Amino acid sequence: MNIRLVAMDMDGTLLDSQKRLPADFMDWVINHPDIKTVIASGRQYYTLVKDFLPIKEKLIYVAENGGFVFENDKILFKNVMKTEDVSDCLKLIDGIEGLTPVLCGEASAYMRKSKEHVLREVEMYYARLQITQDLETAAHSDSITKIAIFVDEEKAEAATVHFSGIKHHLAAVLSGNSWIDISNRTVNKGAAVGVILQKYGIQKEEAMAFGDYLNDAQLLQSCGESYCMENGHPDLKALAKHMADSNDNDGVMRVLRGL
Repeated sequence: MNIRLVAMDMDGTLLDSQKRLPADFMDWVINHPDIKTVIASGRQYYTLVKDFLPIKEKLIYVAENGGFVFENDKILFKNVMKTEDVSDCLKLIDGIEGLTPVLCGEASAYMRKSKEHVLREVEMYYARLQITQDLETAAHSDSITKIAIFVDEEKAEAATVHFSGIKHHLAAVLSGNSWIDISNRTVNKGAAVGVILQKYGIQKEEAMAFGDYLNDAQLLQSCGESYCMENGHPDLKALAKHMADSNDNDGVMRVLRGL
């Protein structure tokens, strides 16, 4: 294989269950400057950068599940929601018990004051976070690419039924046991990786992707060599070309070391 780009999800894929990076990942990136390494995550860009400070400039970041693509602190691509769509979604979310919306913008993330356990969970993924009761003003003052919804008691999969009737150009995607993401239907990690492939003249067959959850489906489809983690969702396993060992058993690095 002549692999020129490797893209990988973070949680449940590159990171183990304790949210730790593989010990040799940064060295691998440094030692393979000819391969574009893409971190494709539902996390905020500013959170991702903190995790990779020693090699920050050697990576390309697909943040917010494909809403933004950053390289060297510059936006290569963004896919922003209309403010009226944000408003409509907030009204729907506010009528459902156990759901906490987080607006994900270019400058920051925004949420209302919430319970301590919810705030802890949100802060894990959003290094830049503003607490405000006025989410409408935040939606008008920043470019919002996604509404991340925290669902109490890990009932996100069951809660997706509430969003079956949203506007046809929007999509609600399950991104974890406790998270649902609403964005423009055209937002996904695969579309964002496609922008990167085009920018650098890399063919699909020269790209490799790793993921574990349903929000990684288009990511795997965008690359010729696709891997679902052993701990991944059954539907994603059916979609992937290959299987990788689990995230707790160094699955991504076991494949990358063999390149």
